[in-house]
Amino acid sequence: MKWEKDNLEISTQGKGLYPFTNLVNNLIQEWAVEQGMCYLYMPHTSASLVVSESYDPTAKIDLEEFMERLVPENQGWFRHTFEGSDDSPSHMRAMLTHTSLSIPVDNGNLSIGTWQGLYLFEHRSRPHRRKVLIRCLSID
Repeated sequence: MKWEKDNLEISTQGKGLYPFTNLVNNLIQEWAVEQGMCYLYMPHTSASLVVSESYDPTAKIDLEEFMERLVPENQGWFRHTFEGSDDSPSHMRAMLTHTSLSIPVDNGNLSIGTWQGLYLFEHRSRPHRRKVLIRCLSID
């Protein structure tokens, strides 16, 4: 067994889903991992990781709208607004999604479904440079 590790940096332009499946698969192939496990972790409190539909672009639009409706900004009961009206909602949205993922690797690629993709879900309105830690255990 062998551990590989790196950090991905993903720039966002504000709220939304940002695909990064190819970045992870490229690293897995660069490391020549044929079989194993890939672990992803996001060390942020206002962004998250999701596995979702990646074929039909309208699915992405619906998911983004769903989150906006589920946790809207500018609610009178929000107290945590130091960084703006998206402060509390961004933390709540991150709490509802994931900050880590574990995905098997088979035949040199992530073992995700045909229509699945990995996304960074940015919950803040302004642009950010987000870090995703990637660790891969090769059992070749």
